[in-house]
Amino acid sequence: MALEAAAAWLEQTPLSQAMRGDPWLYPAVEIVHIFGFAVLVGSVVLFDLRVLGFARGLPVQPLAHHLLRWAVSALLLIVPAGLLLFSAHPAELARNPAFQWKLMLIAAAGLNALAFHVFPYRSVANWERETPAPPAARAHALLSILLWLGVITCGRLLAYL
Repeated sequence: MALEAAAAWLEQTPLSQAMRGDPWLYPAVEIVHIFGFAVLVGSVVLFDLRVLGFARGLPVQPLAHHLLRWAVSALLLIVPAGLLLFSAHPAELARNPAFQWKLMLIAAAGLNALAFHVFPYRSVANWERETPAPPAARAHALLSILLWLGVITCGRLLAYL
């Protein structure tokens, strides 16, 4: 009930009204959101593919450091843009199963990344270049790719559910 009241309040704000009323604002914010997701997921998948064994000549730690900057920068686009998009139709989105799944998958992807860095990544010096990553690291990388694919899928399904 509190969520419904908050959504009803948000729908009445000038920001929400502008997102719904201006013919260019919502599409422009959506483009920023999609671009940010492309950069974030691209960075994550490139790193995950390296952990899975592709391009073993690239050292893992410098690659991680380089791609992390891109991923963090992308988050600075994605989060505010996503909040703006949500503000346009909060009640409708809060009820949408694709949106609910998208949020759960994002949370799962974040927890997976945290677990990867807390556990297998601690031994990265042992598999920095030519040595294959341990099975746990590869499992996290594969799960990461699948979770982000799920996030993208749910994002596309928002318009259809």
